[in-house]
Amino acid sequence: MPEPPPGESDPVTPRHAASLIVLHGGASGPKLLMGMRGADHRFMPNCLVFPGGSVDAADSVAPAASEPRPEVMRRLLVAAGPTLARALLLAAARELEEETGLTLGRPPALDGLDYLCRAITPAALPVRFDARFLIVGASHVSGRLAGSGELEGLRWYGLEEALALDLAIVTRGVIERLKDWLAMDEAARRARTETPLLRERVWRLE
Repeated sequence: MPEPPPGESDPVTPRHAASLIVLHGGASGPKLLMGMRGADHRFMPNCLVFPGGSVDAADSVAPAASEPRPEVMRRLLVAAGPTLARALLLAAARELEEETGLTLGRPPALDGLDYLCRAITPAALPVRFDARFLIVGASHVSGRLAGSGELEGLRWYGLEEALALDLAIVTRGVIERLKDWLAMDEAARRARTETPLLRERVWRLE
C-alpha cells in the first residue's frame, strides 16, 4: 500500500505527560529548576525545559503520602478522568526524582502541588504530548540536586534570566503563565476555575 501524501496521514495521538516547575523564592526573585535536553532526544532536542516526562502505567496505582488539594483535582478533571488526573501528579513527582535527584517524599506528598497550565503538541508533528505543567515550592522538596544525565546543565534559573534565553515557544508560554500565577495571592490561585491551554500554538482557557 502506498504511503499517504504529506499532510494527509492521521495525526499522532499525543501521550499524556507531566512537567514540574520547582519554585525557589529569594531576595533576588523566584528561581526555576531547569535543564537542557540532549541533542539525541527526538522531542525538543537542545531545549531548556522543566523536569518531566510521560505518564507510566505504574503511576495510575502508585501510593501517595498525601492527596492533591480538591481545587487542583477539580481543574485537572476538566480534561482527564480521576485515575489519569492523579497519575499526572505522581508522574511529575517520579520524573522529578529520576531527572534531578530531588524528591517529594517516598511515597510523594501531592498536597503541595498546583496545576498551572496544559500544552498539546501541534498535530502536524511526529512526536506529540498532552502535557500538564504543575508547580511546587522548593520547601516541599528534599534531597540533593544530582541529575541523571537526561537533563544537562541542571540548575536554578532566575525567571527573567530564563525568559532572556532562546526558549521553545511552549516553555516561554509556560513561564509567562507562571508570571501571572505569581502575581496572584493564595486565595485567587485557589479560586481559579479555568486553566490556560496551548493548542495549535494558541493559548486559550479550558
